[in-house]
Amino acid sequence: MRSLNHSPKGRIEIEGKPRAMLPLLAGLIAVCATFAAAPAHAVLGGAPMATPDGATANRAVSRSVAVPGAVSGAASASASSAATYTVRATTLANGTNVNEYVSAEGVVFGIAWKGRQMPDLLNLLGTYFPQYLDGLKAQRAARGSRGPVSVNDASLVVHSGGHMGSFAGQAYLPEKLPAGVSGSDIK
Repeated sequence: MRSLNHSPKGRIEIEGKPRAMLPLLAGLIAVCATFAAAPAHAVLGGAPMATPDGATANRAVSRSVAVPGAVSGAASASASSAATYTVRATTLANGTNVNEYVSAEGVVFGIAWKGRQMPDLLNLLGTYFPQYLDGLKAQRAARGSRGPVSVNDASLVVHSGGHMGSFAGQAYLPEKLPAGVSGSDIK
């Protein structure tokens, strides 16, 4: 077992370890603390984000979409119902605007972003991030490494592009879109 010793000059030293290890250890602790305190973000397929430090929750707007119902027998009258979802707009500390599309059940089925910086897609896509990376690798292998990103799978769609200082994109789960809502509504 190692112990801390006081040197004749009043310095604390770890027995058998050079003092150069102490700054490294302090740096490692600082990095761990930084990641442990990472702000919460929306996770596609999960709950909406809590407003991160330095961000501004701008508004939450409920939207209803008319959904054609079943046709009744003799009268041939169609009933309609409404699919309701909420769009929550947040401006991140870096100025990027993020819109979350939240179902009536509280599940984020779509996310759109626009701003000077890309948001952290690892946090936004959550468990869908590896699927996004696989689609991205396939696209880059087919088309090269430049240009907008377009991943279109049965369970995940991501479109992202832009240039330095102006980025925009959307990600959504086609299977989770409420009735009457399409991918073009995620903006």
